[in-house]
Amino acid sequence: MESAGAGGGGAAARGSGGLPEWQNLVTFGSFSNMVPCSHSYFCTLSQVKLYSTNVQKEGQGSKTLQVEKIPSLDEAAELKGPHTKQEPLQVRVKAVLKKREYGPKYTQNNFITGVRAINEFCLKSSDLEQLRKIRQRSPHEDTESFTVYLRSDVEAKSLEVWGSPEALAREKKLRKKAEIEYRERLFRNQSILREYRDFLGNTKPRSRMTSVFLKGPGKVVMVAICINGLNCFFKFLAWIYTGSASMFSEAIHSLSDTCNQGLLALGISKSVQTPDPSHPYGFSNMRYIASLISGVGIFMMGAGLSWYHGIMGLLHPQPMESLLWAYCILAGSLLSEGATLLVAVNELRRSAAAKGMSFYKYVMESRDPSTNVILLEDTAAVLGVTIAATCMGLTSITGNPLYDSLGSLGVGTLLGVVSAFLIYTNTEALLGRSIQPEQVQRLTELLENDPSVRAIHDVKATDLGLGKVRFKAEVDFDGRVVTRSYLEKQDFDQMLQEIQEVKTPEELEIFMLKHGENIIDTLGAEVDRLEKELKKRNPEVRHVDLEIL
Repeated sequence: MESAGAGGGGAAARGSGGLPEWQNLVTFGSFSNMVPCSHSYFCTLSQVKLYSTNVQKEGQGSKTLQVEKIPSLDEAAELKGPHTKQEPLQVRVKAVLKKREYGPKYTQNNFITGVRAINEFCLKSSDLEQLRKIRQRSPHEDTESFTVYLRSDVEAKSLEVWGSPEALAREKKLRKKAEIEYRERLFRNQSILREYRDFLGNTKPRSRMTSVFLKGPGKVVMVAICINGLNCFFKFLAWIYTGSASMFSEAIHSLSDTCNQGLLALGISKSVQTPDPSHPYGFSNMRYIASLISGVGIFMMGAGLSWYHGIMGLLHPQPMESLLWAYCILAGSLLSEGATLLVAVNELRRSAAAKGMSFYKYVMESRDPSTNVILLEDTAAVLGVTIAATCMGLTSITGNPLYDSLGSLGVGTLLGVVSAFLIYTNTEALLGRSIQPEQVQRLTELLENDPSVRAIHDVKATDLGLGKVRFKAEVDFDGRVVTRSYLEKQDFDQMLQEIQEVKTPEELEIFMLKHGENIIDTLGAEVDRLEKELKKRNPEVRHVDLEIL
């Protein structure tokens, strides 16, 4: 029975007029064309059974020949009798591409750059000149394309150069050791060079880190450090002279402000450092970190010591000396703190107007953490001076030191409120705060209005600090538009000729793989185009991650 089926498949393959096996469709006019016999027997199509035979071809996927099995003469006679009218019988042959199993690790088609090939496989530039070179679309904005190599070629070349995997591993170990020694020497040389510059004086032009303190938040912080440092010095002198608890709280307040503003200056200097491999998104969050530490410092040093001194004054009240000098110092402090407050307010108003936000909303969302801290500290300083002067005046009038101790507690409470607000707002910023909904909507509409995009999902736009935004979204691309974009750049006559030359499954596979890879490259180019368009129309967007859905 099986031989009959196989014979029928062979006859079908030979009776197709020279067409390939996968295009055969053979129709037999009568059963006697296949089996010579003087009797006419026939079997109905309902009794036809399907058998398959796999034919493997070297280097290609397998194809399955499916043929209809025809019963033998005796079976046909028993089923239908000797006088049954003959009907056509069709034999169909189908070609099926076998699914390939790549396994858990498949790197034969991977591309690697020349730098990786030299570093990871210990090759020289001359070794790479003998390998196949492939021009690839560059993922970087400053270059359009670059040269890559097949990983399989690089691996084979490294084994040819070094002889065995063990020899290659030994060479990698030696190079790693040499790299560590080089870094140690470089560190020592940098230390010597730094000492040399300190000895002779640094004559380099003004750096970016220095210029950042001459404008914007850096300027506000430096002004505040100078004023608060002077206020702290004079308030301590007044406290030593008068012994006032309120004056002690104000001195501690100015000291904490000066220390915290020093932390803000450190955060600003760190935030302008260029990104490195360990911190690819930069150090802009250092301003929020410094502001958070500043808030904790205000609470621990300012509020804590003020409460402590106020409570001790309530438990052990002591008479105070003349408060004339204290009033004079408080008046000077009020003027200086007010001037610093005015500088901070002007800077925040300018920044809020540039962002298109109200002053109140800009402050509440802590968009500029350094200037925000100065604003709150100076506001607390002005209110604290007012509270201290009022309580000291009541003590002078009534002669009761209780009011002075209450003033110390009031200043401590004020500092505690400011500290809590700073801790909350900067923690929210460090957790990854979203940008304004209107801005997110504008970015989303820009993508949705593009003809190659069907829909946008899972949009995330976070503020990285210093006006930098990171945008991420999953994009559902229209495959027809992307394919049409690819076809518009092709020669249709040449493509039609290639299609007409396809006669076998192998040729069809080569044709589809060629154009399929080109279409995927076109899709990648569409992603790059959308990312550049987003950055061009929205300069605050520095990092764009578009994921293909």
